[in-house]
Amino acid sequence: MAEIQQSDHNDGGKNKQKKQHLRVDFTPMVDMNMLLITFFMFCTTLLKPQTMNINMPMKDENLTEEEKTKIKESGAVTLLLGANDELYYYLGIPKDQSTYDDSTYLVTSSYGVDGIRKVLLEKNTGTYEKIQELKAQLKEGTIVDSVFRTKSKEIQDAAKEYAPTVMIKPTELSTYKNMVDALDEMLITNIGAYAIIDLTEGDRFFLYQRTGNKEYLSEAGRAELEQK
Repeated sequence: MAEIQQSDHNDGGKNKQKKQHLRVDFTPMVDMNMLLITFFMFCTTLLKPQTMNINMPMKDENLTEEEKTKIKESGAVTLLLGANDELYYYLGIPKDQSTYDDSTYLVTSSYGVDGIRKVLLEKNTGTYEKIQELKAQLKEGTIVDSVFRTKSKEIQDAAKEYAPTVMIKPTELSTYKNMVDALDEMLITNIGAYAIIDLTEGDRFFLYQRTGNKEYLSEAGRAELEQK
């Protein structure tokens, strides 16, 4: 609300121009701002965090240690995040020195459809399709989020004997974006079990052997290399 105040003082009978003072009342704007805030709060969809279920190791007492190891090796996929957006992977678990001497054991890949995503989809066949069906039902509104999470966990639990377990290992030369891209691939391919862990000396040797970059080696690894 605006008000105009006029001054009618007349000194000595002389006519002077009247002074007008304008005052604007902004009090109603406070109520309007609160209404707008409330409107946008109700009309905005809040971002829901997306999580992944992690399959824990099997506790079947009837399985021997050798059988448990085979199950872990068959589903193990290790990603090594290198410099300049480079990505490498190997399948299984290295057993001895002959594995590290094998130059074909570490495979060069990339982020995206034709790279590591293709590998993970092949390893996660069956589980991927079932969860994609659940995602479609969730998008259509035929199931709610809680049902989606419960059924997804049931599917991943049923497939834990053959579904891949992905180990993501960033290097000192990789970037935060590389980590985000790797985690995106886990979400896209519906990987149920994954972990971010540190590099081993063997992983560092793999990278050095493939790239020739000594910066991948640890201080102990560089010292050992210089002694040879």
